[in-house]
Amino acid sequence: MHNFKQLKVWQKSVDLAVDTYLLTKNFPPEEKYSLTQQINRSAVSIPSNIAGGAGRNNSKEFNNFLGIAAGSSCELETQLIIAHRIGMINSNDSESIISQLSEIQKMIFKLQQSLPI
Repeated sequence: MHNFKQLKVWQKSVDLAVDTYLLTKNFPPEEKYSLTQQINRSAVSIPSNIAGGAGRNNSKEFNNFLGIAAGSSCELETQLIIAHRIGMINSNDSESIISQLSEIQKMIFKLQQSLPI
């Protein structure tokens, strides 16, 4: 069992989730139950699955949860690209968030590679 709060990838993914919530506050009200909600759910899913996996009994289970977190990160990236293309996110915000996301994706992959399976 890992202490998820000490994992840098968890810390950075929590920061990312907070940033996406702040970003989506400016989305149009008609997007509240569609793209806004999907973005926020995907963003929260990343640190949640890292934490959930860290609390499991073995590395194989942890690796599985890290895979789910990686999948959520890809979903989030797709949603952010769509939001940018339809003009809901400006280029600077899009690049900043996707840059954070790319770093987190690499960290998840490295953590998966480091686990004994």
